[in-house]
Amino acid sequence: MGYNENKQNGTENIVVSLKKKRMEISDFLTDPSLTEAIFVLILRKIKSKVKLMKSINKTMIEHAVKIAHEIKANALLVCVDVINDTSLIMDEIKKDMGFIIVSREDEVVSDDMKKNAQILYIPNVNLTRVGKIKIAIAKGIVLGILKRGDKVVCLSGVPKFGYADSIFVLDVGKEFEILTSDFINDVIENVHPEVFNAALNLACELAAQGRESRKVGTIFVLGDDEKVMQLSQQMIINPFQGYSEEQLNILNPELEETIKELSAIDGAFVIKENGVLVTAGRHLNAALDSRDFPAGLGSRHIAAAGITSVTKAVAIVISESSGNVTVFKNGKLFVTIEKPIE
Repeated sequence: MGYNENKQNGTENIVVSLKKKRMEISDFLTDPSLTEAIFVLILRKIKSKVKLMKSINKTMIEHAVKIAHEIKANALLVCVDVINDTSLIMDEIKKDMGFIIVSREDEVVSDDMKKNAQILYIPNVNLTRVGKIKIAIAKGIVLGILKRGDKVVCLSGVPKFGYADSIFVLDVGKEFEILTSDFINDVIENVHPEVFNAALNLACELAAQGRESRKVGTIFVLGDDEKVMQLSQQMIINPFQGYSEEQLNILNPELEETIKELSAIDGAFVIKENGVLVTAGRHLNAALDSRDFPAGLGSRHIAAAGITSVTKAVAIVISESSGNVTVFKNGKLFVTIEKPIE
């Protein structure tokens, strides 16, 4: 049984799946009674684990809701890849408190969830506990769901463990590098929110999966394309030249594989605020003084910070060495999403 099926129908599907595989167990054992005994033992163990996971989730939800009420939080943010039963939250949470559900793109979100909560989608790739929250908060800011001064209680965990294990309390505007910038409310003033979301999702996928088993490093520069083009130069023949704008929008799913393939070449992608791909393989001429730059970041990050310091663009960088995804605006670091340690 796959991950998606499990998350759509609940952890109990493990038990159903195991029952269906009874015949697979018997293939290795000739004694039917022994097969049945082993099956029963495994079934008991799994049922016990499911019960434990539900108990942990119930406790974590109760504590998260209690904290949210006590600090008068503006919103409770819950990652449903570790908690897919949100009925307890909806029963307990106050009506004047925002309820945000963080869901992977391929997960089915129930009508009840959509009715009672705002949904923020994250890429269907392996992410850390904090990584999921960072992406969700970034998208929440971009979409206007979250703003400076909001207090958010976040409930997260790692899907393979099957339960929530972390509660974070964030004050938007004070915590994490994502929340400290003075330009938090206009971070993508010149980029459509759906374009930022699509580029960030694509960057996270490339960082996690690479291309043909190879690590990938590249830059997506979003918005203010005319000025970006003035401050950069082409290193290869423009692969997008000659195509209509309708064919070249990053929101078009058919372009995803083309973009991933071109990410292996040197240089940056330049993308209009509405998502139209202008070019790839572009050398960015503007750069900040590396002496004033945070340690551990390379030439791509310096180039990305530089181009955003002299334009109104947003730059998303994939680090080839670390697999981290970093967003820059106004020459400053907006957020870094760390790649999980394998």
